[in-house]
Amino acid sequence: MQQIFAIAGLTWRAALRFKLFLVIATLLVLAVVGLPLIIKDDGTASGFTQIIMTYTLTVTAGLLGLSTLWLSCGTLARDIEECQIQVVATKPVARWQIWIGKWLGIVSLNAALLALAGACIYGMLLWRATKLPPAEQIALHQQVLVARGSAREPSYEAEINAETERIYQARLQQNPEFANLSRADKEEVRSNIFEQVVTSFELVPPGYPREWRIDLGHEKNYLRDKPMQLRVKFNSADHNPVGTYAGVWVVGDPNGTNIWQSAPMSLAPDTAHEIDIPPGLLDTNGVLTIVFVNPNNTALLFPLDDGMEVLYPVGGFAPNFARGLAVILCWLALLAAVGLAAASFLSFPVAAFLSMAMLLVVFSSGTLAEAVVAGSITSGNGETGVSGHSALDMFLIPLFKGILFLVGLTKDVSPIDLLSTGRAITWGDLGLAFAHIVLILGGVFIIAGIILFNRRELATAQGNQ
Repeated sequence: MQQIFAIAGLTWRAALRFKLFLVIATLLVLAVVGLPLIIKDDGTASGFTQIIMTYTLTVTAGLLGLSTLWLSCGTLARDIEECQIQVVATKPVARWQIWIGKWLGIVSLNAALLALAGACIYGMLLWRATKLPPAEQIALHQQVLVARGSAREPSYEAEINAETERIYQARLQQNPEFANLSRADKEEVRSNIFEQVVTSFELVPPGYPREWRIDLGHEKNYLRDKPMQLRVKFNSADHNPVGTYAGVWVVGDPNGTNIWQSAPMSLAPDTAHEIDIPPGLLDTNGVLTIVFVNPNNTALLFPLDDGMEVLYPVGGFAPNFARGLAVILCWLALLAAVGLAAASFLSFPVAAFLSMAMLLVVFSSGTLAEAVVAGSITSGNGETGVSGHSALDMFLIPLFKGILFLVGLTKDVSPIDLLSTGRAITWGDLGLAFAHIVLILGGVFIIAGIILFNRRELATAQGNQ
């Protein structure tokens, strides 16, 4: 390890000698401190969080990500092109040690810069929080400056699939001509039935209640005297000129005496709302029963994936924030491996271009997902709704699926979204992010980069000078 640490130290010296570390640190401090001063929040806890947490962390991750790709491509490619790597390679240092040493040097640089930015963000959070009104400070400490776990209803996937199959088979028996339909048409019929069944599970008709029973599991004893929040989101079947819909919430054990009922609330659709509920509403089994009464003249739909969620405290904000920064560091370690792998066999400009192109593909994952869902890269006929098809689909669609799978490994834990909503980033989440991002994806690029670097003829660069 002595050789590896020596190479990492040389990477640090190069970053300090060329003022890269100081420039990036200055830009980070200016962005973290200056952005909240330039962009004013609306005085609410949510607006405050959007400015301080979301924007600053996003800018920090973006700035460090771009600088990491640039540095990782340049530190190896420049050494090769300027014939400096030959001096190191002639010493008793293996090429894989050179590669790993540079990677560790870049990762440690990012760790120092990320710690600096994180300290500034944390300090800005605590300082600016004192400027909020007292009621918003309470909401901030309950909803953002905390680590909250979440619980949802059990999945209805089995029931939905069974009901979809039952209706589909019934239609086949009632309409024998269905047997003559093509496979694509049958799948479309099944998909339409599936969507209708899902809607039936989400729908709350006018004047009817909807009940959720959410099991808090092993956390039940800890949460009996803790206040919690309901995070609700719904859609409307019709447009309301007022823009909001009334609703009444009843929470508590139906067989007990401790039941909480809200006053009539006016809630906006397509918006996540957090409703505070008092402690002591769990039943003896740790199940929280929630009932929503729809007094409106239109049906409301609560999506199964994010329509109802119970949020509860599980820890403090400071360690949660530190784990979030550690996840971002995992992303930066992957970018360092990508840049070094590209520089192992390409010149600096080409390696930088390839790395940026790969990053652009990640940012375009939404477009790739739409193509995979449509089954084609062409837009099709907009008037008929029929998807177009191309000969390239047989190659590109499986490729897009593979890319989306790999991108999904990096998005299992989204620290910026979780921190800005006060969600807990557990040690298990951090371990999962490290395994997927650094060990699996990063390991692929590390192994590929070392192999390419070992096979590269370094004397060629010197002979071409």
